[in-house]
Amino acid sequence: MNITVHSITPDDFLRWDDYVNQHESASVYHLSAWKPLIEKTFGHLCLYYYAMNENGEICGILPSVNLKSQLFGNFVVSMPFFNYGGALADDNNIVNKLNEHLQTQAALLNVSHIQYRESVERTDNVLPVSTSKVNMILQLPETAEALGKLIGSKRRSQIKRPIKEGVSHKIGNAELLDDFYQVFCENMRDLGTPVYGKAFFVNILETFKTNCSICIVYWQGKPVSAGFLISYKERMEIPWASTLSYANRISVNMYLYWQILSYSIERGCTEFDFGRSTIDEGTYRFKKQWKSEPQQCYWYHWVPGGAELPNLSPSNAKFDLAIKMWKKLPLPIANTLGPFLVKNLP
Repeated sequence: MNITVHSITPDDFLRWDDYVNQHESASVYHLSAWKPLIEKTFGHLCLYYYAMNENGEICGILPSVNLKSQLFGNFVVSMPFFNYGGALADDNNIVNKLNEHLQTQAALLNVSHIQYRESVERTDNVLPVSTSKVNMILQLPETAEALGKLIGSKRRSQIKRPIKEGVSHKIGNAELLDDFYQVFCENMRDLGTPVYGKAFFVNILETFKTNCSICIVYWQGKPVSAGFLISYKERMEIPWASTLSYANRISVNMYLYWQILSYSIERGCTEFDFGRSTIDEGTYRFKKQWKSEPQQCYWYHWVPGGAELPNLSPSNAKFDLAIKMWKKLPLPIANTLGPFLVKNLP
């Protein structure tokens, strides 16, 4: 069959999304709306390609973003900022055709590499693959009561402790963004990580009105723990969660996740995605205690001319000093500088 590859236009958005929505391996990040959202928020060049068969039908799609900066270099990711990406297609031959087309365009842009963030193994793929990360997925029971039995008495007692301390929570949407962002900014500064500008979250909430929710936990009249949720099909995901360090002593994080998981069950979700972790590290153990199971990430890399893949991981020793210095910045300065840096971090 004759397959051709095309750049997406706004006229293609509906057909693109119809294809994504019927594909079993799709994530919310494959939807076309991320292209104008990322262009508007960060000013990045988005390279969105679809394959079309001889009948004029879409038979594959590939979203990607070109990140370019003096500090971190020039590279392409499908998809940056999130855990999922790569091509969706009717078969592996179409996947390869889409990838080859992107590689040709990336070479013209003189990029250092392309990263495809996939959750499925490509057995015929000759590209180098990183398998250091896993996504932690919980198969949700039908009721919160069943979830309580699943996690056991020790976890239930940890959830009850902050209740005795007088915490409360709210679940909503854009009206809770200020409280979310307040907690998020302080926590990320304490971790030594630049923070996204608030406009990023505003644009997500406006674009995906029915997919997004925010959960805030309050203690002593202040927001101390927060989660930003995105649902797609029957899966709920928490791409961003933060808790202020002083509230950790009353296990407020356990209360946050209990409320979020209960809410997900009420929404009719059958899976909860805790996000990515490295096996046996702290975040992995936290997510594992909720009875989630690791789902392997397959992050494929294309590097032109066999050059060495740059290491942009926070574990890279050259970033150690920057992280330590960032932790000491006054919060207003970190919040001002952060958005200019983080937009080029994948």
